[in-house]
Amino acid sequence: MSETVQWNTVTIDGNVGGNSGTPNLVTVRRVTVMPLSDVAIRKAKPGAKPVKLTDGRGLYLLLRPDGGRWWRLDYRRPITGKRNTLSLGTYPEVGLADARGRRDDARKQLAAGIDPGEHRKAEKAVGRDQAANSFEVVSREWLAVRKPGWTDKNFDKEQGRLEKHAFPYIGGTPVVSLGVSDIRPLIERLSKAGRLEQAHRLRFQLSRIFKFAVATERADRDPAADLSEVLPSRRDMVKQRYPTITDPERVGDLLRAIDGFSGTFPVACALKLAPMWFCRPGEIRMAEWTHFDLEGPSPTYRVPPANRKLRKKEKEHPDTPPHVIPLAKQAVVILLELQKFTGRDRYLFPGARDAKRHMSDGAINAALARIGFKEEMVGHGFRHMASTRLREMGWPREVVEAQLSHKVGGTEGVYNMAEYLPKRREMMQAWADYLENLKSNSNQ
Repeated sequence: MSETVQWNTVTIDGNVGGNSGTPNLVTVRRVTVMPLSDVAIRKAKPGAKPVKLTDGRGLYLLLRPDGGRWWRLDYRRPITGKRNTLSLGTYPEVGLADARGRRDDARKQLAAGIDPGEHRKAEKAVGRDQAANSFEVVSREWLAVRKPGWTDKNFDKEQGRLEKHAFPYIGGTPVVSLGVSDIRPLIERLSKAGRLEQAHRLRFQLSRIFKFAVATERADRDPAADLSEVLPSRRDMVKQRYPTITDPERVGDLLRAIDGFSGTFPVACALKLAPMWFCRPGEIRMAEWTHFDLEGPSPTYRVPPANRKLRKKEKEHPDTPPHVIPLAKQAVVILLELQKFTGRDRYLFPGARDAKRHMSDGAINAALARIGFKEEMVGHGFRHMASTRLREMGWPREVVEAQLSHKVGGTEGVYNMAEYLPKRREMMQAWADYLENLKSNSNQ
């Protein structure tokens, strides 16, 4: 607080210095106390020691030797009456008006018997607790708990869904404070975009996270469960299928286009083998030469459990068998030619940029688009093609399903352990012959 000093001469009647009845002229020091101003603060220079620039009601600006300007409030603690100092920020980040406002708020707390210093500590503790229990923190804990039971691919999908559709909107919110109104927009956003399956998966995932939060005593309930009726039932949804071709004439067009593919030789071989094997695309691009037996009367590709579509515990279990793909003679011819080019590598179809890695998951689809079948056929579509045509050709359902590596449900799936391998080998050769005939426009 600044002072304005004025020296005034005033007349005082009375006995001064022993002379009665004579007027006396006396000079007095009049001090006017002025509050701080921004100008005064800016003009203040630091000294060798800290200087207090007082404003009033306990507020002052501490001017430090290093030039720092810190707002401080001195007050007496309720009940004990002990002196305490509260920091109110630094100047100019906290201006004079803001500092006075913070001082007034603190004095209101004092008037109510609240120690503003202790109140601030409590607020910080609550903030730390909320941050530690935010939706994102709890979700990542849940992901870590579930990760041992998932494959890396499944984990990436679960984590990616949250990072894209949940964390940007509710990630920093304490999980205990989230309700239906907070999470319904996340579900409806996907639903309105036509991504109903993703909307169902996100709702189910959120529900599991909230149940985890309840179990770890950081939430009281699962609001995602209340949204189970917001979305159309999965039973009412039109199941999306991969683009595929089942018309024999069009299949022949596709096979001829594949023969005319002008890309790299490994990709060309992958394209030719995909319709003959009709296995999952990953089982093609991750195929290694050690998985093949090209000698003898029964050439075979044994897909290891690690490359199959299985749960993680099944992939890692030593008793899980490989999926056997009998190789038709046409497939063996292609493989023997490919072996001359990539036989020294680990993978049949090495990556274009790094031979130590397998072909990318988009290579076959890109090649199909390149030969003119974009949006009409994808790598996974060869499975639908084969399933449809083989059943129409009269091959038994169980043999086709076994070759597709599908699990059969119900009692049949539990007790039917037969692999139908001899019949499957016969079928795979007949299928390769059928494709060859389609390509040459005969016996369609």
